Amino acid sequence: MTQPSVPASAEGRLVKLAPWIAIASLVLVAASYVVNAMDRQVFPVVLPSIVKEFGFSLPSGGLLATIFTLGIGVAGIPSGILLDRFSRKTVMLIGIVIYSMFTLLTAMSHGFGDMFAYRALSGVGEAMQNAALFSAVGAYFFANRSLALGTLNFAYGLGGYIGPQLGAHLASSGWRTPFYTYAGLGIFIAILIVIFIRKSFTEQQEAPASLSSRALAHVPDRMVNRNILLLAVAAALIGLAMYGFIGLYPTFLQTQLHFTQVQAGFAASMFGLGALLGIPAGYLGDRFNQKWILIAALIAGCIVGYLLFNGPTNHGGQDVLAFLEGAIASGFCFVNVYSAIQRSVRPERVGRASGVFVAAFYIPSAVAGYLFSALVGSVGWGGAGLVQLTLLPIIAIIVMLFVQPSRFTNARVVESNA
Repeated sequence: MTQPSVPASAEGRLVKLAPWIAIASLVLVAASYVVNAMDRQVFPVVLPSIVKEFGFSLPSGGLLATIFTLGIGVAGIPSGILLDRFSRKTVMLIGIVIYSMFTLLTAMSHGFGDMFAYRALSGVGEAMQNAALFSAVGAYFFANRSLALGTLNFAYGLGGYIGPQLGAHLASSGWRTPFYTYAGLGIFIAILIVIFIRKSFTEQQEAPASLSSRALAHVPDRMVNRNILLLAVAAALIGLAMYGFIGLYPTFLQTQLHFTQVQAGFAASMFGLGALLGIPAGYLGDRFNQKWILIAALIAGCIVGYLLFNGPTNHGGQDVLAFLEGAIASGFCFVNVYSAIQRSVRPERVGRASGVFVAAFYIPSAVAGYLFSALVGSVGWGGAGLVQLTLLPIIAIIVMLFVQPSRFTNARVVESNA
C-alpha cells in the first residue's frame, strides 16, 4: 500500500494527524514494543534448559541472558546519529527486522560462541527500534512526553507479562520454539508498520516555537551538560540492577526455591505486569518533579530488591515482589529517566539524547547477568541481591540529588539550581 503524501504546514512542519489516527498509530507502534519485550524476556525462562543442553556454567549462562543489552548499548548513540540522517520510520523498521532475524538464528545456535554473537547482534536491532520509537512518540506527544513514553513502557510490560508465560508453555516442545515464534511475530508487526504508519506520525519535530522562550532559555545549548551526565550515570546504575534481576531471577527460582519452569515463568511475568504502571508513572512525571519521583522510586527499589533474594520463598510472596520490581524499575525509573534525558536538551537534539540514554542504560546491563552470577559465587544469592539490587540504587539516589529539573524543557516544577 502506497503511503499518502504527507501534508506540511506553512512553517514546513508536518501537519498533525486526526486524534483517533494518532492514537491508533501509537497503539500499533506500541505493539511492536510488546513483541520486543516478549523476545527479551523469554531467554532467562528457558536458560536452565539451554545450560543443560550445552553444558554452560552459571556465569556463562548469566552473560548470555543479558549480553543482548551490549548490542543495544553500543548501537544506541549510532542509532541517534542515524535518526539525524534517515526517517524514524525507516530506522524503526530496520531495527525490528534485524532483531527478529537474530532471534531466529539464536534458535539455530551450535554453541556458546555463535549464540553469544546472535544475542548481542539482536540488541543492535533493538537499539535502532528503541531510539526511533521513543524519539517519534516523544516528539509527537511533546506536551505529555512522560505519559506517552509511559504508554510505550506499558506495552513493554504487556510483552514482559505475556512473553515468559507463553514462552514457558511453548518451550514444552523444546526451548527453540519460542524463538521461532517471536521472530515471526516481529516480521509480521514490521509489515503492519510499513502499511499503516504514516511519516506524519513518526517524523514530527518539536518546534522551538512550541516552547516559551523562558522555558527554552533554561535548557543548556550543549548536548553534553550536567543533567545529561548525571542522568546517564543513574541510568547505568538502574540498568545494572534491573538486568541483574531479569537475567538470573528465573534461574534463582528454579534452582534455589525449586519452582517449576512454568511457575518461574509466571513469577518472571509479574515483572512485566508491574511495568504496566509506566502510564501512571509517566503521568506523574509530567506533572510533578521527576527528580523526587525517581528518588522515591529508587528508595522503594532498594527495599524490594533486597527482599527478592532475602525474603519470602513461597510463590505468592515472590509474585508480589516481582510485580513491585517491575513497577519500580521499569514503570517509574525507566520511563522517567528516559523522558528526563530527552528534556535535558534542546528539541532538535532529542534523537541524540535518546541514543545517549540507550547507550548509558544498556551497555552496563550487558554484564549485569555475569556480575550477578559472580556475586552469587562469592556471597550467595542473598548477598548478590543486596549488592546489585540495593547498594547500586543507593548510589543512584545520591547521583539524582544533583540533577536540576529547572533546566528541563517544558519543566512544570522549577526549583533552584542549588
